[in-house]
Amino acid sequence: MPRQASESPDFEIVNSAMMMKVFCAFAALALLSASISLGGRWFGHTIAMAGYTDDTTLKEIVIDNDVISAPANMIRFEKARRNGVASRLDLYMRWPEQDGYSEAGRTAFNNSDGDKRIVFLSFEPRVMTRDMSDRLDPIYNALTIKPGVPGPEGVTLFGFTETSGYLNEVLAVGARAGEPPFVARCLSGEPAEESLAPCERDVFVGKDLSLTYRFPRELLADWRSLDKAVVAKATALLHM
Repeated sequence: MPRQASESPDFEIVNSAMMMKVFCAFAALALLSASISLGGRWFGHTIAMAGYTDDTTLKEIVIDNDVISAPANMIRFEKARRNGVASRLDLYMRWPEQDGYSEAGRTAFNNSDGDKRIVFLSFEPRVMTRDMSDRLDPIYNALTIKPGVPGPEGVTLFGFTETSGYLNEVLAVGARAGEPPFVARCLSGEPAEESLAPCERDVFVGKDLSLTYRFPRELLADWRSLDKAVVAKATALLHM
């Protein structure tokens, strides 16, 4: 009996120390499991987004004398989703919603249904004295083949001469009463089929910016409202 009495405290001490080690081990495993779970969710979300973001936080980008305030989910490249000075800003938006990436718009941005509906916008300093509409008479008319052929919704399509430098492209021109004509260049043939946005047009916006927007050729049928809406959207993003 005396021997049992002397061994009991030692047994309790060892047992308590062992339980503490077991508890710590389980706690460490639980923490590791939680970390892996959270990390997996974050990494999986990053993979699923494929470079997109659904963050709508406004970012202010300064280009020369103009300030653009755009939501992060409209800014095309991850490195550009920050406040500060830049030489160029690339955006994209869903048509006709004119919004950036979201879960609801994932199909359109991934073009998983084959319905091309993304419009790309690029802001950069002006390097020309004329935008595309004003270049029609002095430049494009000398480089295109006449007569043109009828296109959608009153647009006329002109092919370029072999020496123009615009291979596999056509010029789309739409007359507007009391306004400069709508003028855009579009890829033709196989290059057009492979491109998400084979047509492009540039206009002047803000104080000293040139806006180039690229769009699916299918949207030529909606050129009047497209041009008006894109220019209005770009102007709304600028701090005037």
